[in-house]
Amino acid sequence: MSLNPSHPPLSHLDIRTIVIGVGVAMFLGALDQTIIAAALPAIAADLGDFNAISWVASIYLLTATAVTPLYGKYSDIKGRRAALTLGITLFVAGSVACALAPTMSWLIAARALQGLGGGGLISLAQTIVADIVAPKERGRYQIYFASVFLLASLLGPTLGGVFTQHLHWTLIFWINLPLGALAYFISSAALKRLPRHDRPHELDLLGAGLLVAATVSLMLALHDGGTTYAWDSPRTGGLLGASAALWILFVWRIRWAREPLIPLSVLGNKVVSRATVAASCGMGAYIGLSIYLPVYFQSARGLSISASGLGLIPLMVGTVVGATIAGQLMGRIVHYKRIPTIGLCVATMGAIILTFWADQLPLTAFEAVLALISVGLGTVLPTTTVAIQNAVQLHELGTATGTMNFFRQLGSAVTVAIFGALLNASEVGGETISATAGVPPGAFRSIFAATAIGFAIAFVFILWMKERPLRSSARHAAEATILD
Repeated sequence: MSLNPSHPPLSHLDIRTIVIGVGVAMFLGALDQTIIAAALPAIAADLGDFNAISWVASIYLLTATAVTPLYGKYSDIKGRRAALTLGITLFVAGSVACALAPTMSWLIAARALQGLGGGGLISLAQTIVADIVAPKERGRYQIYFASVFLLASLLGPTLGGVFTQHLHWTLIFWINLPLGALAYFISSAALKRLPRHDRPHELDLLGAGLLVAATVSLMLALHDGGTTYAWDSPRTGGLLGASAALWILFVWRIRWAREPLIPLSVLGNKVVSRATVAASCGMGAYIGLSIYLPVYFQSARGLSISASGLGLIPLMVGTVVGATIAGQLMGRIVHYKRIPTIGLCVATMGAIILTFWADQLPLTAFEAVLALISVGLGTVLPTTTVAIQNAVQLHELGTATGTMNFFRQLGSAVTVAIFGALLNASEVGGETISATAGVPPGAFRSIFAATAIGFAIAFVFILWMKERPLRSSARHAAEATILD
């Protein structure tokens, strides 16, 4: 393991400069996750095909999912700076293609390209921080990333609603050009100071291809099953069968490849596997809820596009509050697992309340429940990330962090597709729900129930996760994992 002992230690000022630099790149990816939600119904109305609305979100998550582990390994080979530059470039190119989209099919394809870049932005930022900050000290720098997500959470829904209602929805993509240029220049300069911990790696492109094919087949079946095609139709059955076969091939590839997309040494780590499942189920339920809440606000509550964007703010901001609390407490208490355990209890109860009483709650009370859900879910994100990074060797940080984000985004992509299938199965007077049609009482009950189930599964796996003491330095963490 190359720890670069000759590289001089980084001061607090050096670390802060690097964190701020990658924080700008992280903001680029975080803003895209929040700014598009309020615009989706308007995009569907403009380009047509409301039933394809889930693909605008899902295809981005899908391609971002597939390349996340590749970014981790690529950064281990070529360095974090080269990997982040590639991510920013592809993300901006995809944004331009999205803004120019004349049809829904074009937009979906452009979102796929955008995801190829976005898949590395947040994951690489987390890996870079793990390179330079010890797990026990990481909470000290949590405020920087918390500020990034807070700003994105406040600006995203507001800008998305205002751009869509008063200007044009394409501005949610054009804004990525100046932001991408700023992210490149600031992060590129900062990352020149980053120490290197390289090891030779190979990119498993075949594994990534099998993964994409397996997931696309599954999502096509979920998207069209029960609506365009019956669940027992040959097409739906064929897609599900093809997905199952491709997943088997993917598992075979992981088992026998010399250096697979997701190493068995990482997957076999009990902390990594259980924390990853918890993060995937929790984040998947959260993303699915955030994508379809604007549809709920506009259809069931009668809010305008701008108001529906503002209605997302409690859900977005709450996660930042929860993450900040967890990040600050992790290094100060021994049993840090208690933080997300309590948080997920709160989130699950909030989702259960929405399942049974969403239509009866005043809008203010509804927003308060959303805030409680998001604060609870927010405690899971930093806890699982730090626990995973604390459990692997230093040269595996990129791969382990990429693996976590890979499954987290895969869970999000599949969950959005499932939520879309649940909503598309609802009918109003024999007609499938559209962007402007009213939604009958209880039509969203299945989505809120699915959210509660996702949080409950995350709760179980957090309880099951082994709680290893956080290391006091990055080098000690790397050495200790060899002995564990």
